[in-house]
Amino acid sequence: MTRHPTSGSEADLIWQALVSLVWETRGEWRRKVSEATGLPFSRVRVLKRLLDAPVTLKQLADMTDSDAPATTVAVNDLEERGLVQRQPHPDSRRAKLVSLTPAGRKLVDLMHRTVRDDAPPAVQQLSNTDLAHLRRILDKIERFEQSAQRTD
Repeated sequence: MTRHPTSGSEADLIWQALVSLVWETRGEWRRKVSEATGLPFSRVRVLKRLLDAPVTLKQLADMTDSDAPATTVAVNDLEERGLVQRQPHPDSRRAKLVSLTPAGRKLVDLMHRTVRDDAPPAVQQLSNTDLAHLRRILDKIERFEQSAQRTD
């Protein structure tokens, strides 16, 4: 892993190392996802965000860290492929909800069944004790994040 030292707290440095590890090990997985689905990875990200429930274009843009025009282009493409659909929003005449079609859900399910998302070798080589510590720490971070989101 390439590290670019920056100033900051120990927590900042650890976070930067974690982010770097994830970014540097995701390319192969993204390539496999694109091959399995026949879609650019950016489109797959949109489909995955729609698994739980329909959302507005604005919500989808926020969820994918995209701007509104890029999200509209992605949804238009996915709609032309028959993978998503737009429906009127029940509470707002100006908004549309975007949801997966059965074909879109089937494609995401296929991806989950055929493309493994294994940990990189460095993580797989950790001892059971180290993995248990890491799990405990990640659970603690997740609980804190969930608590913070509920107070927003």
